[in-house]
Order: sequence, then C-alpha cells, then structure tokens
Amino acid sequence: MADHAAGSGDEPLVAVAGGGASATLVAAHLLRRAGPVPRLLLIDRWGLHGRGQAYSTDDPHHLLNARAANMSGVEGEPGHLLDWTRAQGIEASGEDFLPRPLYGRYLRDLLDTSARGRPRHLTELTGTVLSLAAEPAGGWTLRLADGTSHRADAVVLAVGNQQPGRLPWEPPPPRYIADPWRRGALDAIDDDAPVLIVGTGLTMVDLAISLSRTHPDRVVHAVSRHGLLPRPHHPPPRPPEADLVLPAEPASLRELLRWARLAVRSNGGEWHGFVDAVRPHVPALWGALSDADRRRFLDLVARHWEVHRHRIPPVSAARIEALRAEGRLRVHRGRVDDVRAGAEDRLAVRIGTDHGASELAVGWLVNGTGPAGAPGTDTLLSGLVAAGIARPGPLGLGLDADPGGAVRDAAGRPHGDLFALGPPLRGVRYETTAVPEIRAQAAALADRLAALGRRQVERVP
Repeated sequence: MADHAAGSGDEPLVAVAGGGASATLVAAHLLRRAGPVPRLLLIDRWGLHGRGQAYSTDDPHHLLNARAANMSGVEGEPGHLLDWTRAQGIEASGEDFLPRPLYGRYLRDLLDTSARGRPRHLTELTGTVLSLAAEPAGGWTLRLADGTSHRADAVVLAVGNQQPGRLPWEPPPPRYIADPWRRGALDAIDDDAPVLIVGTGLTMVDLAISLSRTHPDRVVHAVSRHGLLPRPHHPPPRPPEADLVLPAEPASLRELLRWARLAVRSNGGEWHGFVDAVRPHVPALWGALSDADRRRFLDLVARHWEVHRHRIPPVSAARIEALRAEGRLRVHRGRVDDVRAGAEDRLAVRIGTDHGASELAVGWLVNGTGPAGAPGTDTLLSGLVAAGIARPGPLGLGLDADPGGAVRDAAGRPHGDLFALGPPLRGVRYETTAVPEIRAQAAALADRLAALGRRQVERVP
C-alpha cells in the first residue's frame, strides 16, 4: 500500500472521503488530466469503490432516473457512457434509461481506466473516516474507525447522500428497516406480510418495484404528507427545452413562481421542457433568494418541484401504475402518528390525516423518506460542524462552502485544502444530487486540486 503521509512522496496527497459517484468523478477528472497531479487516497466505508451504495444494487429493474444521453461521467464528452456501452456489446441509445447495476459497472471501469496511466497515483482503502484534524504545518490528519490515521495535504468530502433521518416513532428492528439502501437491508423482509414505506419519492418507487417482485401477493403501502409520486419522463420524442428569459435578480419566491407559471404557459403548457431548461440555473436562483423565501420554498414548493424535476422512466411509471391498479401499491396522504406492536408479529401503525386517523396492520416498516438534509446523520460531517471546522449550509442543509466547493469554517472562512461536492452542498446549490451537476463540480474541483501537483513540481530544483 502506498505511503499515506503528507509530504512523504514526490507528489502531494489528496484524501477523498467516499467511494461512490462523487468520489469516482472527481478522481477520474483528476487522473485523466495531463501534467502533474497529486496522489489520491479513496476511502470508502462500504468497500464499493466506484459504485457506491446508489449503483451497487443488483436488481436490474432499478433504472437510472435520467436518460443515458445525460449520464456521461466525463465533462465535455457527452457520448462517453454510450461509447462504453457499445464497447461492452450493449446496444443503447441516448433515450434509454439504463439499469443502475450497469451504471455501477461503468463508474468502476471509469475509475480503473482513468488510473491506468498512473497506477501509483490511486490507492483504495476500505474504512470509515470519523474525524479530521488540521495539522500546524498544513494539511489534515484523518482518523478512521479502525484506529488508524492518515495524513493528507488536502481532503475532499465526497460522502454522497446521508442516511435517512431518524423518525420519532421508530420501532426496534427487525420489523423496521431504518436505511433501505444499506447492503442487504431488504433481505430481512422474507415473508408476504404487508409493508409500509414512509415516503413516496424515488426511494419508494425502487422499493415498491423490488418488494412486489419478490412476493407476488405482497401489498405495499406508502405514506407521505402530500401523497405525491414522481412524475414520469416524457416518452420519445422528447419536447425541446423551453426558451427561457430569466427573471431579473433579485427575485422573490412569489415572483419566481409567477415567472414559472408564465414560462410554462408560453411553452404551450408543456412543463418537461421548462423544468429541463431551468435546471442549470437553479443554484443561482436559489442563491439569490432570501433565507425566508428559501424556507418558504422548502415548506410549500419543494415537494412539487422535486416530483417534476426528479422524474422516473416511463417503464417504471407504468409498473407503479399497474401495482396501484392491482391494489398491490396503496398510497396514503397523511402522516405516521404512532407505531406499536400488534398481534402476530405485526405493527399497528396509526396514520393521521386532516380528516381523522386510520390504522394499518403491517409486517414491516421501511424508512423511505430519502437522504437527510442536515449533517446530523453522518458522523464525519456532524463532527466537523461540532469542531468548528465546518458550519451548516443555509437553513441547516449540508455544509456551507464557497462557489468552488471550499468548505467554510465556523467563522465563514473557506479552507484552501478542504472541499466538498455533490449532496453535501445542497444548502448552497440546492440542485446538486444528480450526475450532470456532480460531474461539472468534479471537473472544476479537479482543476483546483491539480494546482497542488503543479506547486510540488515548482518546488523541485
């Protein structure tokens, strides 16, 4: 294994906490560059380097929620993914929604091929980073759960989505699944008893498809405050993106909503093209809102935006509609008020609505609320905030950072050697969880990290 101490080799060392898409894309963009680059240490708690939890599923019915044309892992090479599929003997078009396990293979291969010309520049390590400590002479010491520590000249927080937040009425396992994306978590659901999923978003869609396949007689319930499900992508041919004229800044939330309604109306009522056109502008629009308006957006608008923005493939939507028509997926609009032990290993769940309450008897309860927004469920992120090394992002979402992803400390000062990308930047950018956004951030961050390698070369006589 390569020496992990900062300054111990000819090149500086960058430690990347994470092993999923965010970590893979920043590593690939750095390793593919010409000229000197720092060494990389990728530390993945799951040992799933390249794929991460999101793309390590083995269910071929779990599909990407974006078309292949948008899912290239290399900025500036939109056909990179499709070129790879053809090289694998897989016929796919840009309009296809590829299986997530296949995309996991693609990310793993992207990491391997990017490192091929620099074999000693990439070290992969399985472990959980618990904390960071700044070194007096510069750089960081990373402490891992196994008691080891590693020094690095710079650190990238590519931890991806956090686990779902704790629910106030969580029953004890085994009848409760707190994190459905933990590897093997759903294996415990081994009978045909009804399942209740808390949440009706993208997580619920994948869970309902998987759980209905393993037991054909199983009934899946899903509950959320709005009862809204993700909308399907428009079938081919896709409508063109709307021709937008952005509102003058600063715009209030009220003005933005009025602008959005008028833009959709001028687009003939076709909203898919509007959502796709506005997506690249979301970070700037979000950043220009006041905190009060951002809070109102989260409370009143966010769920409606999410179901239109984060859409599902038509085939997945058809499967969900079929399950609902068969009575095997039942969506409830309300909230879980209480969970208690029932008869015969069942859970008695009380669901409250604006018009009263009802009770469900289920065998299993799954937290499908999606990733937590505040850094509290991630030991590393919450520890950085507690130590003053980082501070929460706007409205407590993720971490605060400058426009280039440099993490800000408790006083608001950006570090020159501690960075984040992807989901931890949700409070700063809001739109930051999909591959196109993470890919662009990774490319920009690779430019910044490459400067470490150039400075090292300049110091050599």
